Formats: sequence, structure tokens, C-alpha cells
Amino acid sequence: MPEAVSEELEAIVKKESWTAEDREAILASLFAGSDATGKIRTILHDMESANPEPKGMVALKIGMVRYMLCRFEGALEAFAKATDNSDCRYFQAMCYKYLRNYDKAQEEMLRAREKGDRDPVTIGLELIEIQALNGDLVAADKALAKLANKLKEDARYYYLRGLVDELLGNTEAAADSYIRSREIDENHDGATFRLAYFYDLHGQEEEAIELYQQCLTTPPIYANAHLNLAVLYEDVGQYDMAIASLKRILATNPAHARARLFLKDVEESKTMYYDEDQAKRRAHRNALLDIPVTDFELSVRARNCLKKLNIRNLGDLVETSEPELMGYKNFGETSLKEIKLMMAAKGLRIGQALEDGGEFQPRQGSTDDESPNVRNEGVLATPIDQIPFSKRVRKALEILRATTLGDLTAKTDAELLACENFGQTSLNEVRERLTEYGLALREPE
Repeated sequence: MPEAVSEELEAIVKKESWTAEDREAILASLFAGSDATGKIRTILHDMESANPEPKGMVALKIGMVRYMLCRFEGALEAFAKATDNSDCRYFQAMCYKYLRNYDKAQEEMLRAREKGDRDPVTIGLELIEIQALNGDLVAADKALAKLANKLKEDARYYYLRGLVDELLGNTEAAADSYIRSREIDENHDGATFRLAYFYDLHGQEEEAIELYQQCLTTPPIYANAHLNLAVLYEDVGQYDMAIASLKRILATNPAHARARLFLKDVEESKTMYYDEDQAKRRAHRNALLDIPVTDFELSVRARNCLKKLNIRNLGDLVETSEPELMGYKNFGETSLKEIKLMMAAKGLRIGQALEDGGEFQPRQGSTDDESPNVRNEGVLATPIDQIPFSKRVRKALEILRATTLGDLTAKTDAELLACENFGQTSLNEVRERLTEYGLALREPE
């Protein structure tokens, strides 16, 4: 159960309207203790129960509280019935921004500026952020450059400088700006989240986790911070922590599809068992069976007979019986003995798969009707689900439709890093696993 709302906070909540100072006091009170999210939900529940059809200033207050909980669609519904002032327009713009409807966000932010009650510098900086997020990086860069001297000690300026650089692909410069922003104001939510994401992508899990956790101490309580935190917790095996983060998202937004899907995956991960030694043995056998018969010194007769029988590698021989070989014209005892010696040198026998029944598992092959990516034989045909990859890597490979090691080796570093939540740590994991099987990712052309 959430902590009880204090009398001081309750008195502010009951005011007919909230000033900027009231909003700051509400937030300071909420986040001074534990379970801020629970207390915000309690406040919202009481307000909604008392006002089933809110209008005017009550609707504005309800919209603001829904905004604090990242219920942006619900907040917009309340703002549509609220008193039309600068606060209403400003928070509508912020909701649209988080919903990635940047055209509407810009429209409402400009209307908030027209109302004249808000700090024009704050409005201007928000408009620059919306421009950048909307892809108009040239305009955002120019607008930001005009403010460089005026805001050289403002955390908001360095956050936006970092955001523009990040979207332009200058990630190292962006990280430096985010760090500078946090040096000025360690509680700047935007810089904290973006820097956490940078660390996340570059394999600095501990730093990322710490910053994501900090993101949860100021509203709006980013669902993405909870989601990314859950991914990191799962990667390090802290499944209960991952589940707790995801359930916090669902407590606020039960319809959050990604959180529900990921929660199911994490809960399954807690009980999943993987036999790594068995997978390595299978991969080793696959590689052995994939050795072409042309790699061995065979007589011309034996070589020609195998070619006519369409026997190309050792795997084909363990699936072919001696009577089948002997039944072919010109294939005699000498050729049979020759091939038996070749197989014995590798610890195999002709027809071994037929003799061992289900215990001997041949190459992971496929028919000619299947796609080229699946037709790889030997170690390259080893299914991805037999490799002990982390959940994050598996999700990336699903997006890339990589189902076998052969499919994976056809990918480059850049293709993997382009996947959401796939960073340097995940890339290193892929490289290490491939090395175990004597493989590597494709080099860029």
C-alpha cells in the first residue's frame, strides 16, 4: 500500500487551482519519501472519484496528475475539457511530445507562448527539443547556437546540445554534453535518461542502471526508464527486479503492450534451463559431419562413386548404409575399406546414424525447398535457440530474422548495433559465442 498523503500535500491538492509553486511543492512532497508513484495514483483516484465528469480547473488538475503518471492519452482527454490557459496548452504540448506527435506538440507549445504566462526561454527550449525530435536538426542546431552565450551555465542548454549531437550521430560529443548538463543540475531528467541510454548501448550496465533508477525519482515517471531498467536487470540475472520494474509500468498503464510481452518473457526466463555443454557437443559434431569427402585422400574410383551417389561429406556417409554403397556399380570391397578407414580416423562409422537410431543426431540440415539461410549445414545450421544468448540478444536476432548461426554470421556489427537496446555488451556476447564455434560476424564491405 502507498504511504498516506500528508495533510500539507492534501491541502495543496484541494486548492481550486495550482500555481507553479504549488506544483513544485506537490512534487517535492511526493518524492521526499518512498513509493511516490503509489501516492500519485492515490491522489488521482481521489480526484477522479470526486469528479467523475471534470471540467475547468478540476480537469486541468486531473490532466496534470495523469501527466505525472505518463498517462498521456488520458491527460489529453482531461485537458480537452479544462480551462484554456498557458498551463493547459503547455502540458498538452508535453503530452504530445511524449506521444511523439511532434507537429501537435509544436502547435500547442506555440499557443502556450501566445498566452504569455510562461517563461519565454523555457518555451523556446522546449520548441528546440521538439524540432530536434521531429528531425529538423538544422533548425534546432541554429536556434540552439543563438542561445549558446546566454545559457552557457544552463543545464537545459547542454541537454539540448547533447540531444542534437546524438541525433546527428555524434554520440561521444552528446555524452559529454549530457555529463555537463548533469554537472550543473544532477536532477535534469532528460540528460539523465539520455546518458543512461548511452551507457546502456555501450555496455556500461552499472552506470546505466544507476541513472535509470534516478529517472524514476522525478515525474513524468518514464515508462521507458522502467522498461530499459528491466532489460538490464534481466541481462544480469536479476529477474525479480526486472519483473518488479515491469509491474510498475503495468500498474500505471495496464495496456502497455511491450511491458506485458516482456514480463511474460522474463517470468519464463526464471524457469528456463539450458544445457550449454550439450549444445557445444552438438555443434562440434555438426562441424565434424560437415567435412567434405574431398578433403580426404581417396582413390579416383572411390571419389567418383561417392560423387555419383551424391555423398558430399561425412554426414552423408553416417546416414548411408554399407549395402547402399555396395549396391552401386563399380563400388567394391577395396573402396569400402578405404572409406571405413577414413571414417574411423574421425571416430565415425558408415551408417552410424541408422545404427544408433534416435541417439545419434546428424547434421542440422534442410531440404532444397527451404530458404538459403536455413540450408546451411554443419555448425552454420545450428539453431540460435540452442545457443545460450541473453534475452536482449535473442530479441535482436528475432528482429533480424536470424534463426541459425549461419544467418548470424551474415550480419555485420552495424546491423546488430542498429537494433533497439542492443549495445556493445550484447555485441561482445555475440562475438564470444561465435568464437566458441570458430565463427565470426561478416566484415562490412
